[in-house]
Amino acid sequence: MSKNRYRVMIVEDDFRVADINKQFVEKVKGFEVVGVAYTGAEALALLENDQALPDLILLDVYIPDVEGLTLMWEIRKRYPTVDIMMVTAAQEAETIEQIFRVGIFDYIIKPVNFERLKQALERYLEKQKLFGTKKELTQEELDDLRKITPVSTKKNEKLPKGIDKLTMRKVMEVIQESNEEGYTAVEVGRQIGASRSTARRYLEYLVSLKRVKAELHYGEVGRPERRYVAN
Repeated sequence: MSKNRYRVMIVEDDFRVADINKQFVEKVKGFEVVGVAYTGAEALALLENDQALPDLILLDVYIPDVEGLTLMWEIRKRYPTVDIMMVTAAQEAETIEQIFRVGIFDYIIKPVNFERLKQALERYLEKQKLFGTKKELTQEELDDLRKITPVSTKKNEKLPKGIDKLTMRKVMEVIQESNEEGYTAVEVGRQIGASRSTARRYLEYLVSLKRVKAELHYGEVGRPERRYVAN
């Protein structure tokens, strides 16, 4: 069952940033900040002593009294029902990859833009409402929640020879979840379990539909590679 207001806890070692984030969160209807922690010890103490756990934690990677991602793993282990949104300056690909394996709700890189945070919080509201009112979800509802553009909505729409809806949906999901550098056909093929040529056929078809765009990336050596990103 969805709530009228969701409880948010902020874990941020810079008190000025913590205050800004608190103001941002409370500008979005449906949220209230119920606690601010400046260290890992404070965060765990608040979680342990609070009678009602927060629904969502805005968590920074760089906390002075903990090493690396220790605090995130500890929160996830002790309080698996609490959602986590990273709000941090950490941009290392390896770190971000580890964080996404935990199943966090979102990842926002500092400095925080209010509109970006607002979007994330509103999407959180959508998720809570959906899970609180539905016993089963359709593919369309899941795609809408994850902001994945449906490849096709017409049941009788004819696709070119060699293109099927299921594979095209998988390709689109992979591209939607890529970063700004996108993926090559080889990388997409690896993720959907298909050959490079098959992946490229679907990618080029999506380019023709203007759902995906292709960009040339120049490395230090060799010819440029064709990378695909969501349009």
